[in-house]
Amino acid sequence: MNRDELLDRISIDPNVCFGRACIREHRIWVSLVLDFLACGLSVKEVMDEYGIEETDVLACIAYGAEMARFADLPVPPDRPS
Repeated sequence: MNRDELLDRISIDPNVCFGRACIREHRIWVSLVLDFLACGLSVKEVMDEYGIEETDVLACIAYGAEMARFADLPVPPDRPS
């Protein structure tokens, strides 16, 4: 599946979940899936917890990557040792 096909699995509707990016046909925020992956949950754990497919998780990652192309968040400077 290519990037565009993955991104087609993401939906943004102002009347659903406050207009946040969600997995299409679900009310699961992309940011929630990314947060869980960042905290160390496996793809399988996220899939099992929310009843989504691996492709849905990959779509969330693709969406996050796409968003990172357009905006950079400030990263705090290294702390002195």
